[in-house]
Amino acid sequence: MASTFNLMRGNDLVWSFVVNNYLLGKDPFPFDLLYWNADSTRMPARMHSFYLRNMYLKNALGVPGGISLAGVPIDLSRVKVPSYFISTVEDHIAPWKTTYKGARYLGGPVRFVLGGSGHIAGIVNPPAAKKYHYWTNDALPETADQWLASATQQPGSWWADWQRWLDQLNAGDKVPARIPANAIEEAPGRYAMMRLK
Repeated sequence: MASTFNLMRGNDLVWSFVVNNYLLGKDPFPFDLLYWNADSTRMPARMHSFYLRNMYLKNALGVPGGISLAGVPIDLSRVKVPSYFISTVEDHIAPWKTTYKGARYLGGPVRFVLGGSGHIAGIVNPPAAKKYHYWTNDALPETADQWLASATQQPGSWWADWQRWLDQLNAGDKVPARIPANAIEEAPGRYAMMRLK
C-alpha cells in the first residue's frame, strides 16, 4: 500500500531519495512527516488488490450493494450516525473532490471540512502550530465546486472546528480526562497477559 501511494508522487517520494541518498550519498533530511508516513498500512496482497480495484477503480463502495462483506451487502446510505469528513486540498492519495462525493453517500448528518496542505500535514496540524487554514460550509450541495464556492476560509487548524462540532453533539456531557500516570503499570502490562476464551 505504501509503495502504491509513494508511486503516485514518484518524483517527491521515490526518485529524490534515489538521487540524493543512493547516487549522491547524502543522508536523508530529517523530516518528521516522513516518519509518520513510514507507518504504513499492512494488508495481504489479495486484500490490497480487492481494495484498489473495488474502492478506487470501480468506486463500488459508493453503490448500494456494490460490495458485500461476509454475505452482507454494504449500503452507505443506511449509515445514520453524525459524520465529520475532513479532507485536504493538496491530498494526492484521496483527492478532496472525490472524498466530497463520499461524504454525500452517507444517510445521516454530515459535516465536510477542507483543510489546507496535503495528506499528512493537513491532518496533523495542531492549533498551537498556527499553520495553514481550512474551509467550512454548513451546506452539502451536489458538487465539490459548489461547496467551495460558498465555503468560508478559516485561519489555523481544523481541529478547533472538529472540537466545536463534537461539543454540539455531546451537549455538555463529557468524560473527565484520565491522568496517564495513574494508568501506567510495569511492562508488559495486564493487557499482554490476557487470553481470549
